[in-house]
Amino acid sequence: MVTVDFHSVTQPVGILRTISVVLTCVTFILVATVGHVSSPYWAWCMFTWCFCFFVTCLILILDFTTLSSRLPLAWDDFTKAFAMLAGLMCLSSSIIYPIFFTCGTCPRQIGASVVSWLCFVVYAVEVVFTHLHPRGETIGFLSTNAGIMKMLEAFFACLIFMSLETSQYHSPGLQWCVAVYSLCFIFAILIIVLTIGQMTLVFPFSFDKIVVVHNVVAAVMYLTAMVVWPLFSFRSNPRPSDCGNLCSWDKLVVVTFMSVTNCIVYIVDSAFSIWMVFIAMNQ
Repeated sequence: MVTVDFHSVTQPVGILRTISVVLTCVTFILVATVGHVSSPYWAWCMFTWCFCFFVTCLILILDFTTLSSRLPLAWDDFTKAFAMLAGLMCLSSSIIYPIFFTCGTCPRQIGASVVSWLCFVVYAVEVVFTHLHPRGETIGFLSTNAGIMKMLEAFFACLIFMSLETSQYHSPGLQWCVAVYSLCFIFAILIIVLTIGQMTLVFPFSFDKIVVVHNVVAAVMYLTAMVVWPLFSFRSNPRPSDCGNLCSWDKLVVVTFMSVTNCIVYIVDSAFSIWMVFIAMNQ
């Protein structure tokens, strides 16, 4: 039987989520009325606002109808992780959109940029509220350091995919890099899904040790991509003189920077998981 819980929308976190729904909807509408722009960065911004709007609406509805308590996942952990992810996505869109799609005489674009920054602030405040745990409260996987790093790995991989173009990875070396980005992203998402879905206990072996192996292998693979991508991308390939605002060559730089950033995250994640599984648990 479905019941309603008015407290879920009148408490501070519920109010913040309602504000997020309104702000993401306003941002999406403002940008949509300007017209479509053929750019993966524009598509990323639009996807961000639509995704945040839809999922936040879904969270509000499930909490209001108390259906969230019947879902086979750690609901509080999921909502906390989503608020953090939505904040990161809105932050990236709030930086990308005004840089590439806003001008001094574009009122709707300026308005969308301002509202997008407000979206980021609201999600950031929600993260602060939801992470103020009372002492003794159980903290889910995505609220731990390991879970946060997994979300960062997936998020940075999305930024890499957004900057890739088919014409860029024509050589075997660059194809290897794309394979690295794709495989590591898939396994990071798989680990997140299995964990928040509470399906790790069905494995006949230690899931934590499998995660350690994945982290180490992914770190090594990213190390190779961090070297191979710029080596094959920039060798005999200087920046064209007619390269305008974020041309294909600039996207190679973006992928290089994000590869280094994600490699660092995987290395930290590997070291932390090794310490947690093989040292801290045995003390």
